Amino acid sequence: MDVAPLVTGPTPIRRLAEHVWIKDESDRWGLPAFKVVGASYAVERALERTPDATALVAASAGNHGRAVAHLARQHGLACRVFVPERSLAVRRDAIAGEGAEVVVVDGSYEDAVRAADAAAADPWTLLIADVGDSASAHDVIDGYATLFAELAEQLPDLDVVLVPVGVGSLAAAAARFGKANGVAVVGVEPADAACLTAALAAGEPVRIDTPGTVMAGMDCAEVSPAAWPDLRDGIATTILVRDDELPAAIAELERAGMLAGECAASTVVAWHRLDPPAGTRVALIGTEGRTGY
Repeated sequence: MDVAPLVTGPTPIRRLAEHVWIKDESDRWGLPAFKVVGASYAVERALERTPDATALVAASAGNHGRAVAHLARQHGLACRVFVPERSLAVRRDAIAGEGAEVVVVDGSYEDAVRAADAAAADPWTLLIADVGDSASAHDVIDGYATLFAELAEQLPDLDVVLVPVGVGSLAAAAARFGKANGVAVVGVEPADAACLTAALAAGEPVRIDTPGTVMAGMDCAEVSPAAWPDLRDGIATTILVRDDELPAAIAELERAGMLAGECAASTVVAWHRLDPPAGTRVALIGTEGRTGY
């Protein structure tokens, strides 16, 4: 099956209020989330290091795995994606729809990460990880710089960026952007999976209990070692969001023209709670489209 190459270009911004915008990542290069920005850079770097590789492997709650599977098809490579038991069937099906083998792990996202690490022991299989301390985990963060370079052109003179956290790879890239441009970066986390908040309080990454959240891409028990230095030094504060606050935020984004998933909508909840002074220029990172789109 022929697969069209990625069509690159900036994603749009949408106005939510005066001086407040959301960067709409619901259609990033033909996929419904921002993840392909980091994954594409990491895959290219990995193939430079191992040009004779035959397969890619990843762990994912959904969007990262789909991006890696899509890129594997682009390069004619096999792909296996390990997902946690509580991942939604629609997310598994989307990964499989890209031609990857989906392996459901009896356990958490962190268990899926360990399974993917083990599968990458084969020398011709490349791990494309957005968590950990591997080369690809660092490459993913570097790749996300593209998103923030776009944002700098689209919205100059920003004061605040609100970014969903999860394991922290995107938030680390946001923190780098903030430090370079004098922008305060606020991390947004599920109340039931606030691993960055815990790490900042402890002064180091710590593992927390995660009973589950509909914000699947942020259902993480510990921040990534690759992301931690930037998070520690560049995140101004965090705001915690409950699952039951998201439906109203999703509806608000739909009125603004974005069909958003729960992780993207979390930034809207956080913005209302932040209540910045009048005239503050705020950008929200809307990380994903609706689950199933």
